Amino acid sequence: MTALVPRVQARLALPAHRLVRGMLEGGYAAVHTGRGIELADLRPYVRGDDPKDLEPKASARSGELLVKRYVADRRHTALLVVPTGRSMAAHRRPGPDGTGAGATAKRDLAALVAGLVGWLAVRHGDAVSLAHGDAGGHHVLRPAGGAAHLERCLQAAHAATTSEAAPTDLVGLLQHVARTVRRRTILLVVCDDVDASPDLVVVLRRLVAQHEVLVAGIGELDPTDPALAGGTWDLDAGAPLPSWLREDRRLRSEHAAGTAVRTRALAEAAAAAGASYERVGDEDDAVRAVLRLLERHRRGRRR
Repeated sequence: MTALVPRVQARLALPAHRLVRGMLEGGYAAVHTGRGIELADLRPYVRGDDPKDLEPKASARSGELLVKRYVADRRHTALLVVPTGRSMAAHRRPGPDGTGAGATAKRDLAALVAGLVGWLAVRHGDAVSLAHGDAGGHHVLRPAGGAAHLERCLQAAHAATTSEAAPTDLVGLLQHVARTVRRRTILLVVCDDVDASPDLVVVLRRLVAQHEVLVAGIGELDPTDPALAGGTWDLDAGAPLPSWLREDRRLRSEHAAGTAVRTRALAEAAAAAGASYERVGDEDDAVRAVLRLLERHRRGRRR
């Protein structure tokens, strides 16, 4: 199976690290003392210290009361939420021969976008987790650090996204995350063009109340594109679309207008819930889109 993290590394340039630090700043392990699990040092007891922090053996040796200080655990957790319904297995644009061969699969772009945020987190020493699923069920991988765990997360989402998968259920997946993920995270939602339903706004608001929520939208393949000489396939219906779709200019215009309306509605729904939204055009635009998303979220937190 082709490794996905190297694809992310190849796309990620140095400016990403400079821009993203504004949002990911907040201290890391070994920077501040406080409550944690790793002992930092000992210091003399002062009035007001918690007696539970006393170190009896060291106090007996030194002849004075000493208390333990711990390294505060200030790592972030980046939770990558990727719907793996069959709509995410579709292709986004025709290949160079117009037949669809070599087209960009939405699941590849979704893995790239999720991997960019995940790799930034890994480089900062943060943990990465994954929530994925469709109408048939949902799964959450435990948070852990390191490139190997990020690779496991990306491979899990990528492998689960097939044309035989159940229908996409973004609202159900987000509701599952809201019920099961308690620790505060930087939550990235990578989704296709879904309807901005009231249920979606409700669950996004619930998540924003606990997490830092970012939404990256991935566009659909245009079935009216004349370049699709080999035709297109409706994954939900399991049948090819009629060829006359590519010959109707009015239908093409209406499809483009409908896509714009749906994209705008999703962006407005995210904004209404307090989440940041950015649309990702293609693989070449992925890094810039992620940076815009992180920067928009950083500015939003300051207001």
